Amino acid sequence: MDLAIFSGLGNVPLARAVASRLGIPLGRRLIARSPDEELHVEIQENVLARDVFIVQPTGPPLDRNLMELLFLTDACRRAGANHVTAIIPHFGYSRQDRNASGQQALGARLIADVLRTAGVGRVVAVDLHTASIESAFGMALEHLSAVGLFCDALATPPSNSVLVAPDMGALKMAERYARVLRLPIAIVAKVRVSAEEVVARSLIGDVQGRTPIIVDDLIITGATIEAAVKFLVAAGAVPNVTVVATHGLFVGAAAQRLAALPIARLLVTDSVEISPALKLPIEVISLVPLLAEVISRLHAGQPLGDLIARM
Repeated sequence: MDLAIFSGLGNVPLARAVASRLGIPLGRRLIARSPDEELHVEIQENVLARDVFIVQPTGPPLDRNLMELLFLTDACRRAGANHVTAIIPHFGYSRQDRNASGQQALGARLIADVLRTAGVGRVVAVDLHTASIESAFGMALEHLSAVGLFCDALATPPSNSVLVAPDMGALKMAERYARVLRLPIAIVAKVRVSAEEVVARSLIGDVQGRTPIIVDDLIITGATIEAAVKFLVAAGAVPNVTVVATHGLFVGAAAQRLAALPIARLLVTDSVEISPALKLPIEVISLVPLLAEVISRLHAGQPLGDLIARM
């Protein structure tokens, strides 16, 4: 089967860079909307019997990006593609993996089901919010990790550094960093008051006189990072913080919140497109080599064992 790579509008530079690294052009397609916002998608090249990969993160605007992915998949299948793999670097709705009240929609499961119905045969995602989401998928899911890329970028952190999980949910990720960087771990216990308000309640671990490296899977409004940084500094940590997060969404008041904090380095990947207008010390670690390697291996029928996230 010949290889083809397409992209929605979610992160065209990432998709184009991945295709270029693999030595092929990005597939031609038409994505348009009518005055009433109805989406129209058309594949503009022959995909008959081809192995198709669609690179489309479902970050903000989440629903628009998700619909483009679904329509691209359907168009490719109807045009005769042999197999469609969705490369979703940032998988929106991944936090909706449980029904806490008994009356909530399970967004993660619903989106997985819709992707399968559209014709997606395999999903590739990076650092999902929780490993439990894997059970929601009725098709193959390749769960990759950017932790290795970040560890390379952190190189030799200060000897007095401490890895910090800004909430209990980030503890397993912090442990993975600790195994590589050989640093101690601290945990900030938080309470979420609202979508944009977080309160840090307690701290587990010693941060006195230490330089914090906060690690998490994503930054949305920056409220969790803000609460953690302020709590750490109040507990005696060095006010020279490094923040590492796979997905930098930076919505709402995130830019203003983070700019007011003593953050020296802010490392994120290009899983979603990062606005150059953000006045933050951002360092973008590219997923292009990782995603290109994954596509190459999947197309050749080779295993991904060493690239899979171990949560």
